[in-house]
Formats: sequence, structure tokens, C-alpha cells
Amino acid sequence: MRSFLLLLSVQLFFSVSSAKAVLPDCESFGRTKDGTEVHLYTLRSDSGLMARVTEYGATLVELHVPDADGNTADVILGFDDVSGYQSDSNQYFGCTTGRVCNRIAKGQFRLNGRTYTLATNDGPNHLHGGSERSLDKVIWTAEPFDADGRRGVVFSYTSPDGEEGYPGNLILRVTYSVSDAAADLTIDYTATTDQPTPVNLTNHAYFNLSGAGSATVLDHLLQIHADHYTPVDETLIPTGAIDPVAGTPLDFRTPHAVGERIGALVETPTLGYDHNFILNRPDDHEDLFSAAVLTDPKSGRRLTVKTTLPAIQFYSGNFLKGQTGKAGRVYPLRSALCLETQYSPDSVNHPNFPSIILEPGETFSSRTVYSFDTAP
Repeated sequence: MRSFLLLLSVQLFFSVSSAKAVLPDCESFGRTKDGTEVHLYTLRSDSGLMARVTEYGATLVELHVPDADGNTADVILGFDDVSGYQSDSNQYFGCTTGRVCNRIAKGQFRLNGRTYTLATNDGPNHLHGGSERSLDKVIWTAEPFDADGRRGVVFSYTSPDGEEGYPGNLILRVTYSVSDAAADLTIDYTATTDQPTPVNLTNHAYFNLSGAGSATVLDHLLQIHADHYTPVDETLIPTGAIDPVAGTPLDFRTPHAVGERIGALVETPTLGYDHNFILNRPDDHEDLFSAAVLTDPKSGRRLTVKTTLPAIQFYSGNFLKGQTGKAGRVYPLRSALCLETQYSPDSVNHPNFPSIILEPGETFSSRTVYSFDTAP
């Protein structure tokens, strides 16, 4: 009997050890300014994709993918530890952005007869959830998992009523996951609330498919599956119009080099590309569909951005300033770009845009997938 129990104990030990071994690796990512230690979690796929994420801002820190020859490079901008993400060099690199991503005009909106006032941290407007306790600046709770053929980390955070001026206690979950089936990184977002409140969540990764720190992204080919965009005023707030991209430098319905027509926009308020595109999506908006395809002719890497959301912001890195990032690499002007899946900016002030108001008893839910392969 003792031998049987000993054998059973050994089997259980190795079974538990094996189960733990497949969970994402965890290591220290440094301490925040207030002394809180945060961690870096590594997600690996047999496809060759590797991602690293951290509790600070539920941030995507690294994303390594192979090129046409099987050589792997990290294709997003970021920093070596949490101190970089708390510095003036950080421009929302890889973070979860919200409660409401992008801009809200004059930092105000009306909801159920009440006016709410938010921080104005982008000229006269509110940007990316605020200045002190926006979602990119708080520490989330991390829970690694390995289940149903996927490995990843669930980040959870409860934003209290009144945080950054928003109403309601908002319970948030952001899940990063990979599988061995494909070179994909999936990001799932959910949120619930106890009061009506606006919610618009995205990831703010900066991509250069030649590798983070490469000199430019202007040679990348971009296709966006959108027939229309939302024009903006001089402060980059949508006017309310929805215009066709045809005949403009915003027509990426077929692939164009990012730098091919950017000169026509440099002297405008957007300083390059910083535009919201209304996606050509299936009738059922819950279905995942292709929003954009980015290709690097040099490495052969190709990124397909898939989403359940109705719009995408294309930003050409117009404010990158040569800051030093991971492994001492420098990030020059327009050396990376963002493709931020979202609802349209300032939707809370435009009744003709899809609503971003989350009601008690409802669940905000969206999915974005970064899918990598190599171009033929």
C-alpha cells in the first residue's frame, strides 16, 4: 500500500509539474516609482511567435515573429523594464488604452442629462483615457493560463466610479493568448459596469516588421479594408462626416507604400497619417474579419489585423522623437506605425456613430488578432 501511495505521489508531482511548466514564464520587470514590483510573462507558440506582456498597463512589451528565412525579430516598440513605460519617452507603446481610447472633444460628454468632465491631455481634448489613472498607467492583476489549446495571461482591473472622471465601477479583463496552430496573437477584451458609461478599448502597439529600431516604416505596404473615413478638425476631432477614401491619400483599398503619399498630409493638422477608417465589415459585427494587411518587402513579414470592431486608426508615428528603447535601439520619426482597432473617436458626442455606451447588465466584448505569415 505504501509503495502504491508513493508511486501515486510521484505521478501527481510530475503531472502538476508538467502542468505548471506549460504556463507562461514569469520574471521581474522592475519596480514602479512607488516601489511596486511588476512582472513580464512570456507566451510561446510552436509557430515561432513569442510575445511578452506585463501587468503595468496590461501592455504588450515584445512580439517576436519569423521572417521568410525563419529569422525571428521583435516587431514592436517598447522598453527593457517598467521604468521606461513610466518615462516621458513612452508614447503609449503596446498598452491597453482606455477607458475610452482616442479623443473626446473638449474632455466632455453628456450622458442621461448629466455633463461629465475629463482631463484635457491633448490640447483642448481628452486622449486615451486620461492623464493620471488611464488604463495604460495602472497595474492590472495577472492570471496565466493554459487551457483549451491556448496559453496566455488574463489581466483584470476594476476602474472605480469617478476614476479619470468616468461614471460607474468598470470591471475589465484583457486576455492575451497564443496557440500552436498559427503565428497569431489574440487579444480579447471584456467589460461590465454598474452605471451607464462609455467604453472603447484598444491596443496601442507600434509595428515595424523589419524589427523594432529599424529606421523607417515608410517602405511598408499597407492595405486597409475601408471605403470611408471620418474627417477631423484642426484638433483631430471628427467633424461628424463620413467621407469616401476614393481620390484621397487615405485610399488603401489596394496596397500602397506608407510613404508614397504621406507628403500630402505632413502640413495638415494630422502631420501625416492619423486617421480613423470605417471598416468594410460583415453584417454580423461579432464575426472576426480582416481589417488591414501590413507587409514589409525587405523581410517578407506580413501582418493581418483581424477584429470584431467597426473601425481602425492608422497612425504613422508622427511624434516618435528618437527615444531609446529596448536593447538600446533608437526609435526615429515614422519608424513604426499603429493599427488600432476601435469604435470611432469622439463617438460619445456623435449620435450618428455607433454607440460606445455600456449599460448595466450588458457586457462589452471585442477581439483583435495579430496574424503573421510571410508574403509570397
